[in-house]
Amino acid sequence: MLKWLLVVLLFFFAGPGVAETRDVQTFFDQNLGDFKTELATARKEGKIGILLMYELEDCPFCHRMKETILNQSEVQDYYRKHFLIFSVDINGDNPLVDFSGKETTEKKFAAEQRVRATPVFGFYDLDGKPMTRFTGASKDVNEFMLLGRYVAEGFWKTMPFAKYKQQAAK
Repeated sequence: MLKWLLVVLLFFFAGPGVAETRDVQTFFDQNLGDFKTELATARKEGKIGILLMYELEDCPFCHRMKETILNQSEVQDYYRKHFLIFSVDINGDNPLVDFSGKETTEKKFAAEQRVRATPVFGFYDLDGKPMTRFTGASKDVNEFMLLGRYVAEGFWKTMPFAKYKQQAAK
């Protein structure tokens, strides 16, 4: 009986500290394959820009990001408030229109963006110009949220992310 009571109490007190998760697909907007049009949509919706997650199907780091960070409600709410978010398969043959209106494929677009490893999170302003990029899986939710604030609050214009992280840790 005492064990049962301890389990119930532990669950009760641990509950509020447990992060809410959602389906990771709700992190991403539906990709219609026309990034030039998406820029206009982002502008109309008052977004800062577009976030592209360059990934590979069998990438373990991409999978970890999706299963532990991108599925968190806090992450989804913050990023979706500031960005339109799409996934790009760096080996994909799906057609797309790049930010300048040129027809290409996911694979060619990723190569033009010099994406070689995955995941890469590329942030683009409302003109389709790169703001910053983050290569690899973030350490945890806090680091990924810090990355979002780094871009959304404009710190990417004045300092590298590593310096921003150091200052935020103080």
